[in-house]
Amino acid sequence: MTLTINGVSKRYGDVVALDDVTFDVRPGELFGFVGSNGAGKTTTMRIVLGVLAADSGEVRLDGRPVDLQVRRTIGYMPEERGLYPKMQVGAQLSYLARLHGLSRSEADAAVTRWTSRLGIAERVDDAVDALSLGNQQRVQLAAALVHDPRVLVLDEPFSGLDPVAVDVMSDVLMEKAETGVPVIFSSHQLDLVQRLCHRVGIISKGTMRAVGTVDELRGHGEARLEVHAPQAPEGWAAGLPGVTTVAHGGGRTVLVLGNGADDQQILRAALATGPVHEFSVRRPTLTDLFREVVAA
Repeated sequence: MTLTINGVSKRYGDVVALDDVTFDVRPGELFGFVGSNGAGKTTTMRIVLGVLAADSGEVRLDGRPVDLQVRRTIGYMPEERGLYPKMQVGAQLSYLARLHGLSRSEADAAVTRWTSRLGIAERVDDAVDALSLGNQQRVQLAAALVHDPRVLVLDEPFSGLDPVAVDVMSDVLMEKAETGVPVIFSSHQLDLVQRLCHRVGIISKGTMRAVGTVDELRGHGEARLEVHAPQAPEGWAAGLPGVTTVAHGGGRTVLVLGNGADDQQILRAALATGPVHEFSVRRPTLTDLFREVVAA
């Protein structure tokens, strides 16, 4: 079961929201979709769901165009709360499950299963607006899961959650992926994306700027050298070929190595200032890569 987004573009007048966006989410894959506010993440997800129509391009699930029947098999979690605030949690989840084709008994069993799994079983008789924001988020995820979807599309699912709830939601998403469900979620918590996701897509100003595994993306980043030389003055590495200082403070210096850089020459220069306690190559984090892509 592969979700394919191919050449999708969307404009609002003169504003280009999406420009030829192409990527796929593979069976059993957790795909992290990251970008700044307004980059195009939510627009892409709404087009996947058919809430918005693309100006060009297409969305397919296992090669089939996403029509009404296919959309019923997708579990969607919007960034904004998409629940009836005055309706009881259990009744609302059962109703949503039946809208997706489950019988009443199947729906009630699914509600019991997912409210228990997400730690909100004792709140099934409460109105949604009586819950904390974190528990409302759990109900929203239950609404996406209750009909046993073949694909999960989640917009900022970890927003507003405490660390325990983050762990619960992470486990649930990994469990769904292990059953072969493609899972795409957006998040600004890049450390979490780096830890959970098999692959990541970075979108900026409506254009996909990078897609790949975290290791692949980190491999394309600039090589950085971290040097802990407590007595080294600011600017000690200035003039070394191919070396740019990007940070200095507290006895630590971070260097970007370009063409012509010689790590042994750098080490000798650091030792010339006094003792060196650390001299190590630092691979860029997803946060570093995100900043580079957005700034480009």
